[in-house]
Amino acid sequence: MTAKPVKVDVKAIVLLIVLCASWGLQQISIKIAVQSIAPALQGGIRSIGAAILLYLWMVARREKMDLNDGTFWWGMAVGLFFSIEFLLIYWGLEFTSASRSVIFLYTMPFFTAVGAHWFVRGESLKRAQLTGLCCAFLGIIVAFSESIGNPRSLMLVGDTMLLLAAFFWAAATIMVKASPLSEIRASRVLLYQLVVSAVVMPLGAVLLGQTAFTNATPLILGCIAYQIIWVAFITYLAWFWLIRNYPASKLSAFLFLTPLFGVLEGAILLDEHITFRLLTALAMVCTGIYVVNRTPGRKPSESATLPVVKD
Repeated sequence: MTAKPVKVDVKAIVLLIVLCASWGLQQISIKIAVQSIAPALQGGIRSIGAAILLYLWMVARREKMDLNDGTFWWGMAVGLFFSIEFLLIYWGLEFTSASRSVIFLYTMPFFTAVGAHWFVRGESLKRAQLTGLCCAFLGIIVAFSESIGNPRSLMLVGDTMLLLAAFFWAAATIMVKASPLSEIRASRVLLYQLVVSAVVMPLGAVLLGQTAFTNATPLILGCIAYQIIWVAFITYLAWFWLIRNYPASKLSAFLFLTPLFGVLEGAILLDEHITFRLLTALAMVCTGIYVVNRTPGRKPSESATLPVVKD
């Protein structure tokens, strides 16, 4: 069995870039679909659809689903964190803008870094790596600084919800790494979360009064299909494979790319203007990623060549 790499290699970087681009596009698909489907209901539909797809995929692969292997209650806890995270995201977006929300949601790497330091063996961060995370986060602040000024009281409510969502996202990530869930297949970890959220989120939609479903055009249905098939099924499965095989705190640095991809994709699909401030933010994020993943004690030219993991 090949030993787990201690840093993020080329294969992981490519996969992370694809995931971040996909998650950035998800925000656009949610905004489009919300015209016809209430936000929390969208999340519930996504979880139900993706859970069914994942279950069928596991059956086709003849994967065992042993509930007596000591992971059941861990899986329920992670699923609950996952559900709360997305309920807060969807509900919070009713009070704040998408650009503001992404600033607070992507404080997740800070929560992850602290949690990994205390609960995951071998994942403590050095001062230089913390500097890299701060640099990347400041890049996000620069990118969205135009939307920070003059927040209204309702925006502050939404901002708080998104900050709490980031905490629950990080808690789920750390729990997967620090519990028996790290010893099972990524598909089972994801199934736990999707099944729990498939129950919790529709209930949340009812409690929040977010059950509207009107005028389902092909575009709207396409956005929902994208969220179910590509995002919640394929990319989440890939993400949980990554956090089982690479340091969670270092993977988290790449998540700062997601809102930047979202803005770039918005410029292409929604004709939004790209400013010099955004390009500056992109440079800061790339610098932060390099610092976080740089091996201490090596020259930059040596650390730039990352090893490739063999299957």
